[in-house]
Amino acid sequence: MVELTKNALKVLEKRYLRKDKNGNVIETPEQMFRRVASNIAKADEKYGGDVKKTEKEFYDMMVNLYFLPNSPTLMNAGTSIQQLSACFVLPVEDSMDKIFETLKHTALIHQSGGGTGFSFSRIRPKGDIVRSTGGIASGPISFMKVFNSATDVIKQGGRRRGANMGILHVTHPDIMEFITCKEDPKELTNFNISVAVTDEFMEKVRKGEDYELINPRTGKAVKKLNAAEVFNKIVEEAWKSGEPGLIFIDEINRHNPTPHIGQIEATNPCGEQPLLPYESCNLGSINLSKFVKNGDIDWKKLKEITWKAVHFLDNVIDMNKYPIPQIKKMTLANRKIGLGVMGFADLLIQLNIPYDSNEALEIAEKIMSFIQKEARQASVELGKERGSFPNFKGSIYDGKYEAMRNATVTTIAPTGSISIIAGCSSGIEPLFAIAFVRNVLDEEDRLYEINPYFEKIAKEMGFYSQELMKKIADNNGSVQGIDEVPIEVQKLFVTALDISPEWHVRMQAAFQKYVDNATSKTINLPEDATVEDVRKAYMLAYELKCKGITVYRYGSRPQQVISAKEELPAPRPRPRPPVVRGVTRKIGTGCGNLYVTMNEDEHGLFEVFARLGKAGGCADAQLEAVGRLVSLCLRSGIKPEDIIKQLKAIRCPNPLLARGGPILSCPDAIAKAIEDHIKGKEVFVPARLDQFERREEVKITEKAPVGVCPDCGSPLVYEEGCRVCKQCGYSSCG
Repeated sequence: MVELTKNALKVLEKRYLRKDKNGNVIETPEQMFRRVASNIAKADEKYGGDVKKTEKEFYDMMVNLYFLPNSPTLMNAGTSIQQLSACFVLPVEDSMDKIFETLKHTALIHQSGGGTGFSFSRIRPKGDIVRSTGGIASGPISFMKVFNSATDVIKQGGRRRGANMGILHVTHPDIMEFITCKEDPKELTNFNISVAVTDEFMEKVRKGEDYELINPRTGKAVKKLNAAEVFNKIVEEAWKSGEPGLIFIDEINRHNPTPHIGQIEATNPCGEQPLLPYESCNLGSINLSKFVKNGDIDWKKLKEITWKAVHFLDNVIDMNKYPIPQIKKMTLANRKIGLGVMGFADLLIQLNIPYDSNEALEIAEKIMSFIQKEARQASVELGKERGSFPNFKGSIYDGKYEAMRNATVTTIAPTGSISIIAGCSSGIEPLFAIAFVRNVLDEEDRLYEINPYFEKIAKEMGFYSQELMKKIADNNGSVQGIDEVPIEVQKLFVTALDISPEWHVRMQAAFQKYVDNATSKTINLPEDATVEDVRKAYMLAYELKCKGITVYRYGSRPQQVISAKEELPAPRPRPRPPVVRGVTRKIGTGCGNLYVTMNEDEHGLFEVFARLGKAGGCADAQLEAVGRLVSLCLRSGIKPEDIIKQLKAIRCPNPLLARGGPILSCPDAIAKAIEDHIKGKEVFVPARLDQFERREEVKITEKAPVGVCPDCGSPLVYEEGCRVCKQCGYSSCG
């Protein structure tokens, strides 16, 4: 087996390798690959194939990191779960029964490890009439919030949190509310959102013309808006926070392989997989960093792995345990697979080609057109052997090919976790950083993670030093403008933020040209990028026939940053009196029963202590720290309502659905205990106290570009449309 990196081993142990009932790892990486290969190869029995031969082929290409399937397949193949798909789209119809039926199906999918996409465009607008009750409709955004809350309390397969895509058609009367629905960062935290825009709308944007809003219940126009003004609002919101993205719905349906079955309205959570209602798709990625031989691409090996990967992904469809019957029926009828790539930036470096160059665009098209051609041919041969997908007649392939096993064969998907396992760059993204600090404990214990290709070249050319690595890390991981690094090396080792948005879009379009489904790619912009820069990126993506676009301006996601910009009087916490009185509340949490004690003095709430029923360990230490800090705030005059606001809605991997609503974490439980305590409660007044202590002001100026990983505490970065941790593989997209 190829030697795995430390990060790869960490990710595997945390998320992929099987564990016993006590949480102890009982599987090695080799055994995981063997488990998956053995399970997926069994599908060959149905078609009279050589199962042992197939198992060896599948095992070899995974264990040598030439190809890896999507995370649910690695996690679940050969286990009792056996749900192997990452992508699902569910319909949302305009009736209470249908909406909550979809919500139930969503819960089952998330529980099994999948992500879901929805178009809410069929739901009648806010304020519309509900004839059955004589009431007033609350609109699609209200139902999105219901789906979001349900997602909070469902942990995918015990290891991943659910992720959703919410899409609204640009002609929906509630479109302006949708565009701004994530202005509050605490709202719809489990959703990515995108506006489905048409060619007609985009042309009216160019001309500054009005367009009609259509009530989906009646099909009639109810209002007109100026297309340019709506587009401006989309762009402005995307500049602020990266959302909403755009889905070019007409371009998607021009390439819909089964138009006789229905029109596509939605995509999976990251936007790379447009699907019909109840369709699912099985994804996998070829590690391009493994295909450079003697300074050129090993086309023979690439063809071999492409054919084997198509065989693997088609077998996954037969071995899959589908969460609901409707998905099984639709998936087997179209048999969509999505073979993509990762390690593209690594391949370019090995070929000595800068990412932001015409030569890189040419290589992208050459590689993806090759994979597309070979994957389709492999699907044709499988179709001859096993039969075409049932909806082949009437599909876009009918009459062009004598057979076709899969309605689609290629997708460029996010590869956050599997690229860490493979030890390569993510998807088709450029490098995020050349060198960065990892696990900082103190100023003297800084560990620098260095790109292995850069380290090798730096040592060969004689300019490597620890001082240089520190300088690069302090330069946001970029080598640009650093004198010690030769100009030709600076050009080769560009990072996501070194590259102009235009090159990001052009690279996405280059791959999209030869991809059946869509392409996951984040269009990175620097912090000082303007709204106009976002507008240009969105328009260019439309002109170059991308199927969608997601932008992220560095630092644009709002963070809770504590800083002291003015010299204010230091807070003076009041001392603890000899006697205080209070109550202890017992609250069930996902980590066990939590006991929250709240005591009062003459001024009101004075201190808080929290303890889990199972004492000891890191959790109790963290709770003691929370209690001390909350008590310090209370004694220093901070209002309980402000403390509640900070603690409420903090999420951990183990939420609990309680009678009074979900308990998202121990801090969330403490907030709710304080909230219940102060509502309508009389304050106990002991003897008056006048003594105060002094407290020094603490200045904190820390800021992360996207946030902090909830699993390991490392900084999160925005990549491939998701917030991902480069250390442990956590992804907000599941």
